[in-house]
Amino acid sequence: MPNKLIGETSPYLQQHAHNPVNWYPWGDEALDLAVKENKLILVSIGYSACHWCHVMEHESFEDESVAAIMNAHFVCIKIDREERPDIDQVYMYAVQLMTGGGGWPLNCFCLPDQRPVYGGTYFRNGDWKNLLLNLSAFWRDRPAEAVEYAERLTEGIRNSEIPGIAEPVDLYTTRHLEDIFTPWKRYFDTTAGGYNRAPKFPLPNNWQFMFRYAWLMEDDAANLVARLTLEKMAYGGIYDHIGGGFARYSVDGEWHVPHFEKMLYDNAQLVSLYAEGYRYCGDPLYKQVVFETLDWLEREMTSPEGGFYSALDADSEGTEGKFYTFTRSELQELLGGDEPVFSTYFNVTETGNWQEEHTNIFKRKEDDSAVAHKLGMPETEMLKILARAKDKVARYRDTRIRPGLDNKILASWNGLMIRGLVDAYDAFAERPFLDSALKNARFVKEHLVLPDNSIKRLYQASPGEGWNGAGFLDDYAFIIDGFIALYEATFDENWLSDARKLADYAIAHFFDRQSGLFFYTSAGDKALIARKLEIMDNVIPSSNSMMAHNLYRLGHLFNDDKYVATARQMLANVFPHIKGYGSSYSNWAGLLLFEVFGLYEIAITGQGSMEKRQELATHYVPNKILFGGKTGTLPLLADKWLPETKIFVCKNRTCQLPVSEVAEALEQISDQ
Repeated sequence: MPNKLIGETSPYLQQHAHNPVNWYPWGDEALDLAVKENKLILVSIGYSACHWCHVMEHESFEDESVAAIMNAHFVCIKIDREERPDIDQVYMYAVQLMTGGGGWPLNCFCLPDQRPVYGGTYFRNGDWKNLLLNLSAFWRDRPAEAVEYAERLTEGIRNSEIPGIAEPVDLYTTRHLEDIFTPWKRYFDTTAGGYNRAPKFPLPNNWQFMFRYAWLMEDDAANLVARLTLEKMAYGGIYDHIGGGFARYSVDGEWHVPHFEKMLYDNAQLVSLYAEGYRYCGDPLYKQVVFETLDWLEREMTSPEGGFYSALDADSEGTEGKFYTFTRSELQELLGGDEPVFSTYFNVTETGNWQEEHTNIFKRKEDDSAVAHKLGMPETEMLKILARAKDKVARYRDTRIRPGLDNKILASWNGLMIRGLVDAYDAFAERPFLDSALKNARFVKEHLVLPDNSIKRLYQASPGEGWNGAGFLDDYAFIIDGFIALYEATFDENWLSDARKLADYAIAHFFDRQSGLFFYTSAGDKALIARKLEIMDNVIPSSNSMMAHNLYRLGHLFNDDKYVATARQMLANVFPHIKGYGSSYSNWAGLLLFEVFGLYEIAITGQGSMEKRQELATHYVPNKILFGGKTGTLPLLADKWLPETKIFVCKNRTCQLPVSEVAEALEQISDQ
């Protein structure tokens, strides 16, 4: 018999709907039952593409004997962390306080009033049984001790990460930036790129900062590590060389063996990163990555309505990575005479370069000319054979059982995708990229932005009983950023007006005057045991750092000092923390770059404004905003309408003489 998850629309919750565990979704029914029966609550959190979540389900949650213990002593709640990051945020922090680490699956045991008392991540079957029995006995025999511990833990959760209002810094300087970068660079892996640790996550915002720091500070170390990291990620097994797109992370320090799930949020940001890298240095490898990744996203991750799905699973046929890996004998049978070239290029071996599984993950080690030299053939001939072989492998791979698709459409991740598509359009002047961004943005406006300018977290084509609640701060932050990007790409002020309305809504419902930052949840949301601030940048920039960027840009575009002042105060509140851990404040550090070097406000007006805009966009000027068009109402455009097309380079509300050519505008920028 199915449990209470059967009516949910989340693919992750649906995966658990036929477990013998009496799972409930988060809600009044489960929470009231815990109080009524005085039972501990198990809050078990994961997501559909999580490999170890599947493992624990198979080992424990499908086990009748385990389920009997869980059902007898606990009220068991299953949560999709991508639907309810607010709940995940609270209990993840609880587990981190208790154990010093975290991850998914996340399993947190709570008192009937939702305050946490014990937690961890993955447990083996036997360990899980013992834990269940010990905790149930602890709650039965020593309830006062459990309550006392939960009180202390909850107080720690509520009081964490609240920096408070700081005195604004009178003048940020390059010395402030150097003080952040100098300790940061000690952690670079100068051989394999990224950081000198494993596992390795892409962390796109870190390397975006490095490109901008390298350019503005003329720093060789930032330049070298950013370019090395992008090359090694693109060469590694973390990148799908056959279908495009990146896996979530590599388990080793060489970008070789990935955790094979493909997440929308990673790939949206990596499109932005490689597009920015291309404008920075023109490496054709970066262009190849962007085009292949966007092909995959359009082919496999786009809904008929124009939204983007959330993820592809790591597993297929119960085995992690089975869809993506090949033995050499399989390739020999499939490719015939082309196999030696293909296997040399992608470092395929007889016994398997993924030794634990005796199979091969395609990876590169050298550039095309070096491999062609090794093969003793012209590079053009090698690439022709390689293209033919890749096509055969792709068509064969498509006959395999595919990894599961998580077809949730989340507001925040679609905002990231709008930005990624616009960045690709700016770098490569490919109109289809902009068309896709516009289609996605119209989908967001139609289905996720409500008439009062609030946002829904989740789109469901066929609404069921599943959670479909209000958006969180990241939904606002990334959609606002995407809409600002669309304005700069099209000069259509409707996108900018929409971004401003969403920002004003967020200020009204999320801003906390006591901390000078934004809560992750709206004031109108049903309260959890703690209302958290998301400050530190992680695999996705924090919602607060993104809101600070948004307000900074909106303030410049609308000439609104209140927005800029709020962004600067947010930066000041966080600034003391950046120096100690730059990697976790990389998006904040990016805003600091703007404060030190200023923003170029570049107005392009006249009949040829769009052509000049696109020409300028392909050049690397990381600290700029673009505005203009044939008509416009922004305050900064008031005196800039001339009969012919002109470019105005302004900074600190002071404009240089208008010029007609992009090269002249770039010269004005380089002279400042």
